[in-house]
Amino acid sequence: MHMIDPFGRTISYLRVSVTDRCDFRCTYCMAEDMAFLPKRDLLSLEELDRLCSVFIEKGVRKLRLTGGEPLVRKNIMHLIRELSRHLHSGALEELTLTTNGSQLARFAGDLADAGVRRINVSLDTLDPEKFRAITRWGNLPKVLEGIDAAQAAGLKIKINAVALKGFNDAEIPELMRWAHGRGMDLTVIETMPMGEIDEDRTEQYLPLSLLRAQLEQAFTLNDIPYKTGGPARYVDVQETGGRLGFITPMTHNFCESCNRVRLTCTGTLYMCLGQEDAADLRAPLRASEGNEPVSAAIDEAIGRKPKGHDFVIDRRTSRPAVSRHMSVTGG
Repeated sequence: MHMIDPFGRTISYLRVSVTDRCDFRCTYCMAEDMAFLPKRDLLSLEELDRLCSVFIEKGVRKLRLTGGEPLVRKNIMHLIRELSRHLHSGALEELTLTTNGSQLARFAGDLADAGVRRINVSLDTLDPEKFRAITRWGNLPKVLEGIDAAQAAGLKIKINAVALKGFNDAEIPELMRWAHGRGMDLTVIETMPMGEIDEDRTEQYLPLSLLRAQLEQAFTLNDIPYKTGGPARYVDVQETGGRLGFITPMTHNFCESCNRVRLTCTGTLYMCLGQEDAADLRAPLRASEGNEPVSAAIDEAIGRKPKGHDFVIDRRTSRPAVSRHMSVTGG
C-alpha cells in the first residue's frame, strides 16, 4: 500500500513526537516557562505503537521518534522494542530518533539492541558556557558522554546545529571539523518561526546561503546527491572528508519533495510542519478495536496535505508563522 498526496508525492516517512516535554529549554525553540500537556492527554505507548503500525501497513518505511526529548518519556524503550518488530519483518526500513543527547549515556546500548542504527543529536555549540546559555538547562559534558556511548554502541550519529546569527555562526567551522573528525555528518538548520519564544527571531535568523558563502572562503564544498530521507541537501567537504547538510526552510524550502507527515503525542496528525491544518487520529483510534476508522482518517488527511509552507521571518512579521512550538510536532 502507498499513501499518495494531492501532488503525487508518496508519503513514506512518519515523524512521531512521543512527548512535548524536554529537559532543555533551547532559546530558539521554547519559552523558559513552558506549559506542557497534561499527562492524561497523551496517547499511551500501546496507542502510539498501534498508530505507528497502521502507518507502516499503509506504506511508511522510515519512522523517526522525536519530542520534545523522546528519551524523557517514561518507558520509552518499551515502545522502541515493540516497534522494532517491523524492522525484523522487513516492513520498516529504518527506526531512528532525534535527541538532545542528555539521556544517551543511559540508553545508547538499549537503542542499538532494539535495532536503531542511526540517530540525530542536536548540538549547537561546543562551548560549555554558550551551551548552557542556549539550552538554559543543558550540560555539555553529559551530552558529549552520551555521544561517546552511542558511538561505542555502534550507532551512526549525525549532528544537527541550528545556525544562529551572532551566537554560533563563527563556530560552525570548528563544529564541522570536530564532527567530521569523529566520523559524524553535520547538518546546519535555519531557525523556524514556530511558537512564541522569549527571543527576537529577526535577531537570530541566519540565511544558510550566507553561511555557505562564508564557509566556501575556507573550504571546498562539492554538491552531492546523498539523501537520508529528510530535507537536507548535502555537500562533501574536501578538506575534512566529511558531509555537511543544509536544511533551508526559509531561503530555499524543501516542500517539492516532501514525503513526511508528523504525529503528535496526543494523536494529532500534521500534514505540514509549517501549516496549522491537522487531523485528529485519537478519536477514531479509540472508537474501534479495528483499524479501519483510523486508516480512513489517515487517508482523508493525506488528501489535504498542502504543497508547502509559508514561513517568513522579518521585522514586519514579529509573530510566529504557526502558534505551536517545535516541541509539539518534533521538527
